[in-house]
Amino acid sequence: MVPWPVTRLTAFRKNVRPRYRIAVDLGAGCGLRQGEIFAVSPGDLDPTRPVLHITRQIKLVRGSLIFAPPKGGKSREVPLPDLVAGRLKQHARDCQPVPVTLPWETLTGEPRTVELCLTTPAGLALSRSMFNSGVWKPAIRATGIPDDRHNGMHVLRHTYASVLLDAGESIKALSAYLGHADPGFTLRTYTHLLPASEDRTRRAIDKALGEDQAGNDAPQALDGLDTA
Repeated sequence: MVPWPVTRLTAFRKNVRPRYRIAVDLGAGCGLRQGEIFAVSPGDLDPTRPVLHITRQIKLVRGSLIFAPPKGGKSREVPLPDLVAGRLKQHARDCQPVPVTLPWETLTGEPRTVELCLTTPAGLALSRSMFNSGVWKPAIRATGIPDDRHNGMHVLRHTYASVLLDAGESIKALSAYLGHADPGFTLRTYTHLLPASEDRTRRAIDKALGEDQAGNDAPQALDGLDTA
């Protein structure tokens, strides 16, 4: 799993059709899965604090779309960065949210109507196949990114994880934001992104215990204590 550098992400976003750019922001800025991105509603924004409630996804079952709980059946909330919040508001001005009715959990489930931020120009819910072939892959090719399995939409989640880990976020918090049931799974998945923590450790210790700027000696060990 190789996350994208910010330069690649920025270039790619510019090549995504404007109607669907918010999908890139929700993936890289909030760590949402593809089906969760398709199911985001203005009502999922918390009016009291900057978080986004992830309560549903859109799934394809035997050729038909349904609403379903997020993977693992558990809702969650993720921090909503100011940048993503602003782009969501702008997106809503440019592409008014559309009420979409789909069955809940099964093809014969109770119909539910949700205002969706992302829809087709005809006001229909997005499907994985339509989005991947009509939106994602053209932008991949236009950006000059290899069109392979490493650069599917899931790379946005990996990029989100990479940014948070590099900033010092804990595995436990990242696991909650990504909707993983077990932080151990998150650690195993993103272990290769953790070496940068060594740099943070060195900087922290140098700052706290380093030689004083006036030229005094570094702190000495206390008498009687084992310094090995």
